[in-house]
Amino acid sequence: QVLLEESGGGLMQPGGSLTLSCTASRMFIGSWDMGWYRQAPGKQRELIAVINSGGIPIYADSVQGRFTISFDNAKNAVYLQMNNLKLDDTAAYYCNMKEYSLGLNYWGKGTLVTVSS
Repeated sequence: QVLLEESGGGLMQPGGSLTLSCTASRMFIGSWDMGWYRQAPGKQRELIAVINSGGIPIYADSVQGRFTISFDNAKNAVYLQMNNLKLDDTAAYYCNMKEYSLGLNYWGKGTLVTVSS
C-alpha cells in the first residue's frame, strides 16, 4: 500500500508560478514512474508530466517549457514546478504512482489549481 499526499495548489494570477508536491508513504521497489495528471471541469483527466525511475521526464505539449517535474529520492516526493500559468491550467491536479515490479497503481486525492485574474 502506498499513500500519496499532495500539496501546493491554490489561486494564482495568469503568468504566476506554483509548485505542487506529492509525497509517497514509502520507498518504491523496482521500476516505477510518478506523474501528474489534471482534470478540468467537464474534461477528461489528462497526463501532463511524468518522471520514471531513470529520472527521465516527459511532458504534455500543453505544458512543455512551462512546467518542470522532479523527484527527490530522499523524501520519496515528486514536484511539479508550474511557471507562466495560464487560465487553461485551472484544474484539479492528481499525483499518480505506478510501481511496475509490483503491478501497483496509486492516486492521490488531488489538489486544486485555479488560475484567474
